[in-house]
This record gives sequence, C-alpha cells and structure tokens, in this order.
Amino acid sequence: MATKALFNTVVNWFILQRMDQIEHFIKYPVETQEGLLFSQLFHAEETEYGQKYGFSTIANYKDFQRKVPIVCYEDFEPYIERARQGHKDVFWPGVIKQFAKSSGTTNAKSKYIPITTESLEDCHYKAGKDMVALYVNNHPESELFQHKNLRLGGSAEIYRDFNTKFGDLSAILIENLPFWVEIINTPSKKTSLMSEWESKMKAIISEVKNEDVGSLTGVPSWMMVLLQRTLQETGKNNIGELWPNLEVFFHGGISFKPYKNQYKDIIGKDIRYYEIYNASEGFFGIQDQAGSDEMLLMLDYGIFYEFIPMDEYYSGSRNAIPISEVEINKNYAVVITTNGGLWRYLIGDTVKFTSIKPYRIKVSGRTKHYINAFGEELMIDNVETALKIACENLNASISDYTGAPVFMTNNSKGCHEWIFEFTKQPSCIDEFTEVFDKTLKTLNSDYEAKRYNDITLRKPIIHTAKPNLFYEWMASRGKLGGQNKVPRLSNDREYIDPLLELNQQQ
Repeated sequence: MATKALFNTVVNWFILQRMDQIEHFIKYPVETQEGLLFSQLFHAEETEYGQKYGFSTIANYKDFQRKVPIVCYEDFEPYIERARQGHKDVFWPGVIKQFAKSSGTTNAKSKYIPITTESLEDCHYKAGKDMVALYVNNHPESELFQHKNLRLGGSAEIYRDFNTKFGDLSAILIENLPFWVEIINTPSKKTSLMSEWESKMKAIISEVKNEDVGSLTGVPSWMMVLLQRTLQETGKNNIGELWPNLEVFFHGGISFKPYKNQYKDIIGKDIRYYEIYNASEGFFGIQDQAGSDEMLLMLDYGIFYEFIPMDEYYSGSRNAIPISEVEINKNYAVVITTNGGLWRYLIGDTVKFTSIKPYRIKVSGRTKHYINAFGEELMIDNVETALKIACENLNASISDYTGAPVFMTNNSKGCHEWIFEFTKQPSCIDEFTEVFDKTLKTLNSDYEAKRYNDITLRKPIIHTAKPNLFYEWMASRGKLGGQNKVPRLSNDREYIDPLLELNQQQ
C-alpha cells in the first residue's frame, strides 16, 4: 500500500507540474514557438545545413522564410543518407545513431527519419506522458495506473546499417523505454519486438488474455484485428467481459470514424476514446477534452510549425505561414522544423484548425491522398463524414475502403469509384450510394458543382469487397501491423485497380 501511495503521489505531482506548462504554451503560443525556433537555429548553426543556409544570420521569422527552403523527403534525402553513414554535424549536432524506417502508405522506397536524443526524450516520450496526464486531468477518478496498458506496435525488429540502427518507430521507442514503463505495459518487450506479424499476434494473445488490461494504445484497424482474434481464442462474448477494468483506448494513425460502431460492439461496454496525432517525424497533437475528437497542438515538443493553405498547395505553392496567421476551418499542409534535425519539412499531412484559442486541430487528410481529377478537391475528412452518415442511415459499418477517379473518355463522363469492405452490410447498396453521394455534395461545394446534373461527374460507383480483402492485400505487400495504412483516396488508380482485381479472385 505504501508503494502504491508513493507512486500515486509522484504521478499526481507530475500531472500538476505538466498541466501548468501546458497552460503556459496555451497562453503564449506565438512566443513559445518563436523561442523554440531560435533555440534550434542556434543549436544547429555550426552544422553543414546550418552553414549552408546561414542559420547564424537569421534574425527573425522573415529571414527564416527567405533563407531556408521548404523540402520534402526526396529533397532532404542526401543529407539523411550522409548522417546514416555516420557523418556528424550534417543537419543536427553530433552523430545521429537511430533512424525510424517508414514507408507510409505508398509503395515507394523506405524513408529514414532521424531520431535524435532530443526528439526521443523531448517529443515522443514527453508526449506519451502528456497523453496520460491530460487524460487523468480530465478524469481524476481514473484507475489507469492500477491496470496494464496493452500496446500494439508494428514490425519491431531493429536493424543495423553503417554505424546506425534503424527500424519501425515503435521498435525504437520500446527498445529505449526505461524499465519502470515496462511494468505497466503488456505484452512484454520481447514479444513487442517480434517482427513476423502472424507469430507476433499469437504471442501477444497468449500473454494479454490473462492480464488485467485497463487501457489500449494503437492504430484502430490493427487493434481491431487483435481484439477479434483474442475473443476467438478466449471464447468470451466481448472484450469488456475479458477485461472488465478497461476504461480508455488511445488511438491514432488513421481516422476513428469508420471503426466507432465496431469498437462499441466488440467491447460491449462504454469506454473512453482519446485521439492522438503522431508520426515517425514527431508527436504533434493530443486530445485534451473528454468527448471531443479535436486535438491540442502541442507547441513545446521541439517542433516549430508552419502551414501552407491547401488551395495554394494545389497550384504548386510552397509559401508557408506561421501559426499566428492560420484560420479556422481551412485546410493546411503541415511543415515542421524539429529537434530531430528536419528543417521546414513537408510531412504530407493536412490539418484543419477547429480553434485558435487554444490551437486545436483535426487531421483532414494527406497532401497526396485526395481526389482532384476534375477540380472537386475531395479530402478524406469529407469522405469520412459522408460514410459515417451513410452507415448510420443504412445500419452499416465499414472496416476499410479506398477510392479513385474514373477518368473521362470520348463516350462517358468521369466519376469516383470506391471499394468498401463492410463488417455490416447496408440494407440497400443503392440507397447507401445515394446517401453517400448526397452528403458529399452538402460537405463539398466543389464536388457538388461537378456533380450538378452530372455535368462533369456522374454518380459514384461502389463495389463491395469480399471479407478480409484489405488484410489479404496488405499481407501480400508485407505491410501488416503498426503504422501501415490503407490509402483511402488517390488521384490515380494505383491502389484500387489491384484491389478490384484481387476482389474478383475466388
């Protein structure tokens, strides 16, 4: 009892201290961000990158905008490759010894994102503690620390190349965790670091089915697979029966909207859902309000934020604005400068601000994952909302989907083609299509204009996927688990055509 009381005292002290710090950056967001930027410029001014772009001569944000280019991974890759080969002081002081290997949703070659000591401690680990602090601050009656947290990462094998380590971000995080964190997590580090997905799932289930789990942390799609298989293994009716003390699911990586009803069904009782926004490049946002899917943009993690309005991004612009100039309900491409050594780096995500006092966001999509073949500028958040409404109206639920344009020919107009994997079939697929299409029109005026009287776009085509189609497809590409995601929207047919072909096979 004494040990437990001491632990709770330490935790409560940390939460109070951290909430004061969060309140400070909420009150002084611009000052927090500017101070962070110039601290990092000073820290890296003697690096190769800092000398090339004159970090020591940058006196204000306008200088920073003018002198330092906005880059994507391909632009920055030569510097990363030199750092991976063991060269020091390339874009961050010293030698960078760890890199998160990430290929995202594409078939492109892997990206290697630098993980410095600062980004590990002051961003990723700090965010993990803040996730819990914000939750407990909202729910002081929580018994979170009396039960285990079930974590689910990706392929977690660590590799060596040159003089550096690389692997999935979850592998790096788990390998470097202090011992005391392991006490409250399940499965064990050994099991979490297994690389082969199917063997790993069996080992996880063997461990966690007898644990007292109070919280879940992971990507909704892969966590759902684990929960379904755990029920099959244990013969329980629902997860709440297996883990009666389960109270919260911390989720991120993909939209939770398509999975909300599935989690309600499989868990069998009311729990809380808290959204997080993280990536290999950094940890960006945490839900700070109960019952809301907005996330507080975390401004003191060693990340300086800039934003490119998406209406300008489509035209090829790379003119970014600071946080002080953003507007509510406008889509922006995110640009980050980090304590991992990334300078004005386009991460590929788009966000929409829901509030500026404080700065809260929702992830609205990806800069490469949208449909704009006919000027309709259809973003993921439009589609997710339309699907939610169609599913509610037709008593359906969807586990996975993707969509792409059908381009115009001499004989026909264009349209959007979709393939949906339903966990609960709609009562009428034609009516589902009507509701989906109608809702998109109400959400997106550009889509509505193109659909008016079928002038440019005809009604969408919807295919029903066979069971486990997307899982089978991801397995064939070696992308099971972790942060691997199904591309929801594409401006070409790179993803939907092989899925449609696979769907026709018996």
